[in-house]
Amino acid sequence: MTDNLTSTDIQELLSNPTVENRAEAAKKVSSKFNSGELSDSERKIAEDIFKIMVRDAEERVRAALSESLKNNPDVPHDVAVSLANDVVGVAGPMLEFSEVLTDDDLKAIVKSQDAEGQKAIARREHLSADVTDAIVENSDSEDVIATLVSNDGADIQEGTMGKVIDKYGEVESISDSMANRAQLPISVAERLVSLVSEKVRDHLVTHHEMTADMVMDLFLSARERATVSLLSDGADVMDVRKLVEQLHEHGRLTETLIFRAICMGDVVFFEAAVAKLCNIPVSNAYKLIHDRGNMGLSAIYRECNLSPEMLPIVQAALEVAKDMETSAGEDRVRFQQRMLERILTTCEDDFDPENLDYFITKLGSSKAASAAA
Repeated sequence: MTDNLTSTDIQELLSNPTVENRAEAAKKVSSKFNSGELSDSERKIAEDIFKIMVRDAEERVRAALSESLKNNPDVPHDVAVSLANDVVGVAGPMLEFSEVLTDDDLKAIVKSQDAEGQKAIARREHLSADVTDAIVENSDSEDVIATLVSNDGADIQEGTMGKVIDKYGEVESISDSMANRAQLPISVAERLVSLVSEKVRDHLVTHHEMTADMVMDLFLSARERATVSLLSDGADVMDVRKLVEQLHEHGRLTETLIFRAICMGDVVFFEAAVAKLCNIPVSNAYKLIHDRGNMGLSAIYRECNLSPEMLPIVQAALEVAKDMETSAGEDRVRFQQRMLERILTTCEDDFDPENLDYFITKLGSSKAASAAA
């Protein structure tokens, strides 16, 4: 083909009916179009050729066109949409790479394409929140969803992640891929912690000689420690409150979890948890908890029916947290060290600080036994 496309060139390209020649023609015209060297009239001729070739009866010809044009942002929109709505062997390159396709195009195609087409979309370098939600809503393929959640270029909002966990939380390839995403909302991370813990519990019951009670103690302890670890320094207050709401709704806002959190310095979590247990606004709980005379803390503590023997530890934790408010650079490990030092001086007659985790776990077991009695 010469450097300049003419009407004569078009007739020559289309006159030979063999599939091989038509596919080669598709590549040549696309290459010239992609070069950016065509005049306006030549571009119009090339676009007319594309519009003919997208209707070619042979899949090979259309596939050659799609592969050649997938990275060109100047492809006519109707050509890109036509190729993207073709059989997956033709549509795949356009679905995965073409920037010409709009979010509306992709959302519509997700509903009509099979799993392979949906998977191609799920692999795109960038996916908007609307498109990712459409994929989750319209795909029944575990492979498609696993591909989507593995794609860090996909904007997956918290609500969409919730839908994924609702539908596919028990699928290891999906839950593992989601857990490995660069960023996760704290509420989603907590649900994943719970799912993983339940899998561990079931495995211990079925594969090891452990009683159900032993497994449950271990399961709850591990899950709560993992949950507390999600409460990183500087966690958003509203995210923490949302987490408390989620834990309470699913029966996971346990007394032992609350104690673990406050013993790691998570005062915001403690405030929100106590407010939820007492069914009062967080602002009211804050005033009571931080009452200078400790009368407010004692009152709200009793109202929540929390274990009396842990009140001195809670008071010590709040004091340490207050002391460290102005101590820049001190992390959670340093807090725990200072927390244990404070417990040692405050509660040394009744409590061994080296066994804080064991103490909390046994506290949970005794409370459960009392409730069952």
